[in-house]
Amino acid sequence: MRLAELSERSGVSTATIKYYLREGLLPPGRRVTATQAEYDEEHLRRLRLVRALVQVGRVPVATAREVLTAVEDETAGQVDRLGAAVGSLPHGPAPAPADPATATAEHTAAEVLRLLGWGHHPENPAHGMLVSALAALGRLDYPCGTAHVLPYGRAAAAIAEHELAVIEELDAPTTQLEAAVALTVLYEPVLLALRRLAQAREAGRRFGSGPETNDDPPHEAEGR
Repeated sequence: MRLAELSERSGVSTATIKYYLREGLLPPGRRVTATQAEYDEEHLRRLRLVRALVQVGRVPVATAREVLTAVEDETAGQVDRLGAAVGSLPHGPAPAPADPATATAEHTAAEVLRLLGWGHHPENPAHGMLVSALAALGRLDYPCGTAHVLPYGRAAAAIAEHELAVIEELDAPTTQLEAAVALTVLYEPVLLALRRLAQAREAGRRFGSGPETNDDPPHEAEGR
């Protein structure tokens, strides 16, 4: 397809596509004349991924380029490429090392990870993100000990197992890695929304306020 058709099918303006091409977020098309190139379904798929990262995930263009570069690095193994790609995503501020709350949070994080059997990997940006969040909770004296955090870890393990099973069904390794990045970015708002909906339902059940709901889970209600 020509640039105009790529723009029409993707919903992205030609000016933006040209910008992505200049920034290395899209591979160049096949040159047919000195001023025109052709693009294929691979370009369309990549363009949709870039837009998802930049628009929905709010990932800066420079960061999106790092993520896609890690995805395409065929010199590394699948696990290393996945770690590099996801690790390139924004993770928030690093923990303050001299803060007493950080030391407590480090201990809690290490204990939770030990109980989950995940090992201790402080070099992972997500580890610093976890410690910073726990330290912030600790400074405000909110419950954030091992017993409070562990259920979140168990829920995360179930989610990760489901996501990787979905990704594993895809064919090419590069497509799997792109899907891993997209699911990480695009499903985080889904998780946040579902969590808030679940909190509203549980608050109504516990405190007798909020919207009326059926207190029976679907499988229990269907059995009656």
